[in-house]
Parts: sequence; C-alpha cells; structure tokens
Amino acid sequence: MTTPPLILASTSPFRRQLLARLGLPFETANPAVDEALLPGEAPTAGALRLSEAKARAVVSRHPDALIIGSDQVACLDGHVFGKPGTYENAMRQLQTMRGRSVNFFTGLCLLNARSGKAHRRGVPTLVTFRDLTDDEIAGYLRQEQPYNCAGSAKSEGLGIALIARIDGEDPNALIGLPLIALCDLLRLEKVSVIRPSP
Repeated sequence: MTTPPLILASTSPFRRQLLARLGLPFETANPAVDEALLPGEAPTAGALRLSEAKARAVVSRHPDALIIGSDQVACLDGHVFGKPGTYENAMRQLQTMRGRSVNFFTGLCLLNARSGKAHRRGVPTLVTFRDLTDDEIAGYLRQEQPYNCAGSAKSEGLGIALIARIDGEDPNALIGLPLIALCDLLRLEKVSVIRPSP
C-alpha cells in the first residue's frame, strides 16, 4: 500500500521549516479557521479542538491525505494570550508576562482523511520570562514585530532573548509543531520517518 500524501494545514513558515526536518515530502494548505476559543472553553481543550479543526478544514482539497493540524494557546493565571495583532497589544502581553512563568499549550492532530480517524496530542511547555524593562520590550517589538505569534514571544527568533527558562518535553512545541509527538502519531498511521537502509 502506498503512503498517503502528507499535508501541513498551516501557512506558518516556521511550522513548514520544522516539518521539513523530518525529510518527508509534504505540501501545505491554508486551513482558514477562526482561532478564537469558544466561550468558557479551557485553553488546552481549545488548542486540541483547533488543531483538529485546521486538519479537517482542508480534507475536501486533500481527501486521500494524512493532514497535520497544530494550534497553540498561551495562558497565565487563567488569562489566554492570543496573537496580539498590534504593537500596543504585544506590549501589554509582554509587560504582563515579564518575570512570570507562562504555559504554552500546543495541540497537534494527525488526521487520516480517508478513514476520518484523528489522532490528537497535547504538548505543554512552561516558559519563564526575564524581568524585562519597557525599553527592552519596545526594542524587541520594533526588531521582531511578532504580532502574529501567540503571546508575542517568537522563540525561533529574537524572542529567545526574552526567555530565562523553557521546561517541556519537546523544544519544537514552543515554535508551533511538536515533532516528537508527530513522529509518534505518524507511526500510528504506519508512516516511517526513519527509513531502513537498503
């Protein structure tokens, strides 16, 4: 049986770069999903729901594929930090998070479009931020402009300088695609990331 095509339901260049590390051929597709949490929805549940929603949003375009969806939510004391969108919102987010530990929860889904079976995994990462000054935050925002990044901290770029410590099971999860968990899910679908020598 041939391996189904692999589709990444994301337009994020960072998720694309991460997935490329596995050496598997894949395509990307824009899921165009509303990423807002539902009223009263727990951040962890929301990230998992949205990861699956993104995968299912592209099934009609890729009915024979294995589709990867991923979503991330940042949370501190019950408050969710979404994508800031503007400088002002990003400044407020980082001022609130400085000197504190923030939970970044990444939801991952691998959907078999043929069978409709969805494998989901949640990967938590605890990020402790440095006690930054307003000038440091402003300088970072001018240089990085992380306005499409949950929590305003783009750790794959200059945002790493904002962080004092990262605690989690997969360093890739914070960037948005937990590769360790993805390898587990691909194995469930009989996809071998490491191919045996000929």
